Amino acid sequence: RMPEHRTIRSLGVEAPHKPYFMFYDEGPPQDGAVQLDALYSGFSAGTELTFLKDTNPYLRSRWDDGRGVFVEGEPSARFPIPFLGYMEVARVRQSRAAAFAEGTVVCGTFGHKSGHTADPFHELLIPLPGDLDPILGIFVAQMGPIAANGILHADAEMLGSGGTRLGDGVAGLRVIVIGGGTVGLMTALFARDAGATVVLADPSAFRREKAHALGLTAMEEDQAWQHAKAAWHHGPSDRGADIVFQTRARSESLHGALRALRPQGTVIDLAFYQGGADHTRLGEEFHHNGLSIRCAQINRVPRGLAHRWDRSRLAGETIRLLSRHGRAIRREMITHIVPVDEAPEFLTRLVDERPEFLQIVFSFEP
Repeated sequence: RMPEHRTIRSLGVEAPHKPYFMFYDEGPPQDGAVQLDALYSGFSAGTELTFLKDTNPYLRSRWDDGRGVFVEGEPSARFPIPFLGYMEVARVRQSRAAAFAEGTVVCGTFGHKSGHTADPFHELLIPLPGDLDPILGIFVAQMGPIAANGILHADAEMLGSGGTRLGDGVAGLRVIVIGGGTVGLMTALFARDAGATVVLADPSAFRREKAHALGLTAMEEDQAWQHAKAAWHHGPSDRGADIVFQTRARSESLHGALRALRPQGTVIDLAFYQGGADHTRLGEEFHHNGLSIRCAQINRVPRGLAHRWDRSRLAGETIRLLSRHGRAIRREMITHIVPVDEAPEFLTRLVDERPEFLQIVFSFEP
């Protein structure tokens, strides 16, 4: 092996319930590319555990991008799955791209890998300001933009193509955020900073305590919709939240979101439902109150705003949120920092024992 080559280690899933490491060799960066050494990688439990537990829809169907439908019986992912993860922080080791100096700390979505060669022209690579703790960079390229995109969809719902700043559409509104995970908490912080009255709902006392520590009002889900109907009056027969952000991957939570809304209100749905939606009863509040459900999927900004908004700008909004609240987010939201050597054993325990957690981070630091 020539000296400029290196061996990369990647965390994946070899078979259901069996995490493993895969190894491959990588050459030096070509013109325009940068070679990265991983520092931290965030674990997205809601998505990544579906591969470990063999419940991800891609294991049984194929996404037909041209028609925008899943094709049953044609899996697009099969075991072993060598690459997982999309919340990474790395340091530039070698650079052949003028915009990225060696030693720069960057955020990207290249997986739980010890290193990566990135092409900044074709993949998102965001420099992290030097005054931010590098571990906070795990939120910049994916989870923060997901939350910011939810706010952007609410802006579009309330203002159309209007609004000059993220959150203009929720300023002054009464908002519920269902789900106290990473996306829910960041969505709640974005909405509160924009001037909304925010209540966060989650069944976990652990997560409600984390929300309280971030200065948020938090309740159980049944309490939250009842609070919205009791306290938020807009007129005769017009009670409830203006907007509900739904971030829990449970159809009963989506139904609770609909119950919390005022007539003709909107759920901004950021959840990933793998088990169907049997508990979402569209013949009840959805029908009688004339409600809407708008999916805020990370790969799509609202129609009509694409000329002004993209993933890079959403990442910039995330950096601004981290600049305001980074210390509290680091303290309250990152609950586990796991040396990557221990990751397979940790993931097995996570599935078997299901301890309380919020954001898990794998560390590649020696």
